[in-house]
Parts: sequence; C-alpha cells; structure tokens
Amino acid sequence: MAPMDRQAQGSGAYDEVESVLRASRALLGVVARSVAEALESVTLPQFRVLVVLASSGPVPIGILAAKLGSVPSTFSRFLDRMEESGLVARQPSPDSRREVLIALQPKGAAIVEEATERRRQAFAEILHRLGEPQRAALLAAMDDFSAAAGEPAPETLLILGL
Repeated sequence: MAPMDRQAQGSGAYDEVESVLRASRALLGVVARSVAEALESVTLPQFRVLVVLASSGPVPIGILAAKLGSVPSTFSRFLDRMEESGLVARQPSPDSRREVLIALQPKGAAIVEEATERRRQAFAEILHRLGEPQRAALLAAMDDFSAAAGEPAPETLLILGL
C-alpha cells in the first residue's frame, strides 16, 4: 500500500488489515505444509480431483470436469493416469447405463485423509501453545470472522486443493 493510501485509510484500520493479512499467511502456511507431502505423490490437479471426490462421492465425468474447469475429452485422459495409479476408478452409474462415474479409491482417499489430518494436527498444536483465555478469545473471533466473511464458493477453495 502506498504511504498516501495508508494515511487516507488511517493507521488503525491499516494495522487491523495487516494483522489479518499476517494471520492469513500463517493459516495458508499450515495449509501448504499439510498438502506438501501429498504433492510428493500426486500433482496439485490430481489432489484437487481427490478432494472433490472425497467431499462429494462418485461423480459423472462431465460434472467432475466442469467442477474443475476442465474439458471432458482431455479430462478423460487425465483420469486414465489417475486410474492407472489406483487413485480413482470408473464405475457404471446406477441411474444410467450410458453414464460413467468416477469414484475415489482407498489409495486416493488416504492421501486426502492424511493431508487433512496433518492440517488438523498442526492447528491443534498451535492452539495448544495459547493459554485458555487466548484460545477462547481466538476461537470466538474466528467464528465471528468466518460468519462475516461468509462461506467461500467450493470452486474458490479448489484452487488450493481444499
């Protein structure tokens, strides 16, 4: 921010925003570390597929491609590689014999579960470092902030593989 903008905004508001930016970097650091190990065995686009399937269950190829902003024809070849790696499997739809669903396999589910558990553990360790009054105040503030910010669209979080 330019010095003129900071003065126009008032130093108190600027300091508040800077505090939130620092906290957001800390949170993103935890997220990045939690998926780093997963990204040693899968690519970020593959991880994004695994996250979608973990949260939604089996999905038709076309819908999965659309959720991830991909073209179904090239996405099918991408899924071939994931299927060969044992991360996902194609299965017939119970509703239509022409439709094929993509389902998460145990190996793919384990990658998502491990990343989520690493994130959960990291947050638990950070919260443990705080005293009870600090922790209670932080959790109340986080709930208030989450309510004020609103729930992000799932597509927004997929950029980060969340």
